[in-house]
Amino acid sequence: MNKDELKHARKIVERIVIEGDLLLETPTRFGNGDSNGLVDLTIARDLLEGHPLLPGASIAGALRSYLRTRESGFRQLRQTGAPATLEDLLFGFEEGKGGSQSYVITYDSRCQTLTTELRDGVAIDPATRTARDQKKYDLELLAAGAIFPLRVELLVSAGQEAALTRALAIALQGFEQGEIPMGARRRRGFGKCRVSEWQVRRYRLTAPQDLVAWLSEDVMYPPIKIGAQIATLLGAQQTGLDQRQIFSMEALFGVAGSLLIRASSEEAGAPDMVHLTSKRGGVDKPVVSGTSLAGALRARALRIAKTIGDEAKTITLIDDLFGTQIEGSNDIPRASRLWVEESEITNPLDLVVNRVKIDRFTGGSFPTALFSQQPVFGTAETAVQLRWQVHNPTAADQGLLLLLLKDLWTEDLPLGGEASVGRGRLRGKWATITRRCSEAEESRWEIQQGEGRLHIVGEQAALQDWVDQFWQGVQA
Repeated sequence: MNKDELKHARKIVERIVIEGDLLLETPTRFGNGDSNGLVDLTIARDLLEGHPLLPGASIAGALRSYLRTRESGFRQLRQTGAPATLEDLLFGFEEGKGGSQSYVITYDSRCQTLTTELRDGVAIDPATRTARDQKKYDLELLAAGAIFPLRVELLVSAGQEAALTRALAIALQGFEQGEIPMGARRRRGFGKCRVSEWQVRRYRLTAPQDLVAWLSEDVMYPPIKIGAQIATLLGAQQTGLDQRQIFSMEALFGVAGSLLIRASSEEAGAPDMVHLTSKRGGVDKPVVSGTSLAGALRARALRIAKTIGDEAKTITLIDDLFGTQIEGSNDIPRASRLWVEESEITNPLDLVVNRVKIDRFTGGSFPTALFSQQPVFGTAETAVQLRWQVHNPTAADQGLLLLLLKDLWTEDLPLGGEASVGRGRLRGKWATITRRCSEAEESRWEIQQGEGRLHIVGEQAALQDWVDQFWQGVQA
């Protein structure tokens, strides 16, 4: 290295090591692109011991994406020649000779938990509401409750201490607040995770004892800080930066009748059809999967828009909101702007129902067509809390989602299978609607089901205006 290169070398004066346990709140899948012949989509595993693996590159990519959205908004890319951002400073960028290397080191993480679950997936034809041909698959998921030990190291350059710690604190707040899902199908409820406590160790490389401690990996060397607020532990200032635009809905429903999202059972002697369950705290709980909810919302949104609007504009609006359905090689992929969550059904009633197919000619039972089902039945205490949000929402998006909420609320939009025999109906109890345009501007509405009428807190004219905007947006 010559003298000119030494002049531009990074003067690293401190290394900050941040550690925390990343807890999965919903199942997730970190794929490896392989299939073992038994499952179509398997999870990535450590080749030595077979433990589920979370690559450091995935962690770094998630942190960088979250920091970018907090600083610039959703789907905003860095333009050539634009002023440097916190993202560029922390994670580096490449632009001719003016680029820089990342100041963050992320490490691979192995989970000691080997508990997995299998999920079936199927594409539904929106016209017939039946399974599409050759669109059935299954995937392996790492169960909720799994823990990945995270380790992130920050290299602090002289003169940039405040900016670097601020940028990293904002990025790690995504894990702290549960706003960075990990793994595949994050927009459909998988991979929700959170870090509830951090450990921070700082090594001043200008101090001999700190340098020796870092070289020897002395994990007990002081100072060590433990807490839930990463910004406080790092001493970062002004971490409230948030330029995201989000429209979110959260609603509580009761189950009117029964609900059946089919899943296979591993227990001997189990009914032929059981409702989908997922582990929560090590116990199987019935859930409404994000894929089922998003599929039902998309099909109904398409039906509403086609009923009142131009077909070409309808397809454009639905694909922009829900993502493009790839039918051929010429289709351009587009990710969904709608994010839905997987929700647990609380206080359900589990009953096994025996059914039989009837011969239409004789009116008697069809031979070998007796089967049993175990759907979730609703009681007065049964409830399911559904959540979804849209990034970069338009007024038309918000109006369409209001119509979808209305259909769910009034038992008109069923979830799951066997809707033709009355299953899958929900009854609305309360809902909260939030519209955030920036960190300083937020609007909120509350809807409560009263005796025979709705009670709405908030500017009701705005809700009707969104529906009008949607109607105008799909007109020819």
